[in-house]
Amino acid sequence: MASRHTTTLVLASVMGACCIGRPALADSTHKVSLAPPAPKRAAAAAPATEGPGYVQWLESQSMLHQAERIGRRYMASREQWLHPYGLPQSKVLSGQASVWFAAYPAATITRPGENILHSLGDPGLWKAFQDIGVEAIHLGPMELAGGVTGRHFTPTVDGGFDRIGIRIDPFYGTDADFRALSKTAKAHGAMVAGDIIPGHTGKGPDFRLAERDYKDYPGIYNMIEVKKADWGLLPPVPAGQDTVNVPPDAVEKLYSKGYVVGKLERVIFLHEEGKESNWSCTAPVMGTDGVTRRWVYLHYFKAGQPTLDWLDPSMAAQRLIGGDVLNSLQNLGATIVRLDANGFLGLERTPGSDTGWSEGHPLSLVSSNLIAMMVRKYGGYTFQELNLTFDDIKKFSEYGPDLSYDFVTRPGYIDAVLTGDGSFLRLLLHLEHDYKIDPSSLIHALQNHDELTMELVHFTSHGTQTFALRGQTMTGKEVHDVINKEVRDKAVHSTTYNRETGNGVATTLTGICAAAFGIKDPYHMSPAEKEMVKKGHFLMALYNAMQPGVMALSGWDLLGALPVPADQVKALVAGGDNRWINRGAYDLMGYNPTATKAGSGLPRTLCLYGSLSDQLKDPNSFASMLKHALAIRKQYKINLAEQVDIPEVSKAGLVVMVHRLPDNGGIEVTALNFSREPLQDVIKVPLASGLASTELLSGAADARASASGDVAIALDGLQGKVLLFR
Repeated sequence: MASRHTTTLVLASVMGACCIGRPALADSTHKVSLAPPAPKRAAAAAPATEGPGYVQWLESQSMLHQAERIGRRYMASREQWLHPYGLPQSKVLSGQASVWFAAYPAATITRPGENILHSLGDPGLWKAFQDIGVEAIHLGPMELAGGVTGRHFTPTVDGGFDRIGIRIDPFYGTDADFRALSKTAKAHGAMVAGDIIPGHTGKGPDFRLAERDYKDYPGIYNMIEVKKADWGLLPPVPAGQDTVNVPPDAVEKLYSKGYVVGKLERVIFLHEEGKESNWSCTAPVMGTDGVTRRWVYLHYFKAGQPTLDWLDPSMAAQRLIGGDVLNSLQNLGATIVRLDANGFLGLERTPGSDTGWSEGHPLSLVSSNLIAMMVRKYGGYTFQELNLTFDDIKKFSEYGPDLSYDFVTRPGYIDAVLTGDGSFLRLLLHLEHDYKIDPSSLIHALQNHDELTMELVHFTSHGTQTFALRGQTMTGKEVHDVINKEVRDKAVHSTTYNRETGNGVATTLTGICAAAFGIKDPYHMSPAEKEMVKKGHFLMALYNAMQPGVMALSGWDLLGALPVPADQVKALVAGGDNRWINRGAYDLMGYNPTATKAGSGLPRTLCLYGSLSDQLKDPNSFASMLKHALAIRKQYKINLAEQVDIPEVSKAGLVVMVHRLPDNGGIEVTALNFSREPLQDVIKVPLASGLASTELLSGAADARASASGDVAIALDGLQGKVLLFR
């Protein structure tokens, strides 16, 4: 699962900052108090005296305890029988909300003294969103995250994806602020999406209770008590740390003793923070029964993210996540939740091998289905971040989350813009059809907070299978290597402003366009160069906007953000995480023009297009062009269309998609020229035989299809057309 969001916010220990704010307000509208007030964070991670009543304090703060209190409220209630839940509701969801804004709260520049939830719930911003066509906002994880040492709450090590509570982190605002944002969105015809993190927590109260063997808390995690006689197999924990990574040779010994399933298929964040394996061990910890124990535990990502066990007899992980789901839907007012990294929910030994089986495991599939059905049962929807093979994406979508990110074709349009050749994108679209992955079940997203991933998991997993690409027959491995080389050569090795990651390229989409057009210094572009970048960027946006399903865009897209110069985030990229250059801070509405950074500390990045308030006054701006395209998408219900064909073309730069519109609305053809030069081609569209067409972006009459379905396509360089035949 490649597109991992794993981040270390500027709030986190890498910057030595703290997150001190007001406690969350109690929810007076509910019958029960869902959780204690969100604690203020300590300025440092120094141990505190545990003192009398420490275990009881931990339990009161734990996610499992809070989740069970919520669960009791809805147990055996009529509310769980009001909605269909057995099958995904992809088209129902995209019919209600087909254009999403993907927020990155840490990059949000607010008015002075304003918190992030107030800023993202601003009525002026929502008026602009509604004008553009945004119908949902995905906020990302905002609940309390990080860890606890003694009674001190420590900062997140993973951008909020190391959850330790269900209350909103005071840095972002309060539960009441979240509910207010949800109401504002609803008033503007939009939904709110939050996050469920079913794979792990942070090292918070739940983990501290698990270490102490308290009740069934150890059942939450993939953690195993190591007998004292075998402590010699474990590395010592350095002073000042509570856990340490287990080196591969020790993992093998633990495997031979039956403690762990062995090494896994891959080690994410290998060599970062001393990580050599996916297993860490604790220092000796005295349990509530007076017995001192050491534990070994699994973490796919960072040591501060112990992995949940979805098949422990206690079913503690299910109870914890179930309460979290209900809190998001019933307390905070979210309608949609994302299942983060849900391909990592199962683990077992592989017979005859010392490598454990985790990726694409059936338990991940079953657990994802379980969560998705529970969310639907209470009237919500889910989507998943799943960068696996086409085979697995198809399986995970059959009964599970309502939508999946379009990691299926996203690398293709990045390659197409960089090279001017749409061959790889056409291959991906054909494979999508071959595997019967319906584009209406996907979220076709532009920039997000991760790098632009180029793992091409399908091709590595089908490494010996052959594919036709650019007139050649290649193995999957060869396709992977060829595409990665050309993308990295063009986007990174020929520039000074983009950076490489293990998974792809750290940059923004305007950074990709600048590299594609050979711009050496994007921070001092000429008007002609800016226009070229905007054309390339809009072509990528049009590709996503003219597909069935959901289209998602970010603040970096709307404002045309460039990557932050690496020397401005030197402390953050020093550990090798180059993604910080594509996470620059931005001010959507221009409310705080003198701010040089966000409240998180992320530096303000250069934005080419200007604020939304300024762009919406200019019909030639990126936001206004996008607004026009999205209005066409909505008017002709392209979000609910059926993608029926990807016609063959003779020009390398041309990509064509054919859709049958709902309600007998006609045949829509999207034609995109990724090359820099004008082109002409004739394509076959049998469904349009004999019909006249209108080019919807310009409103002008265009080519008529011949009686045999031949359609003449004429496009300028980096131009797209949206043709309606009826």
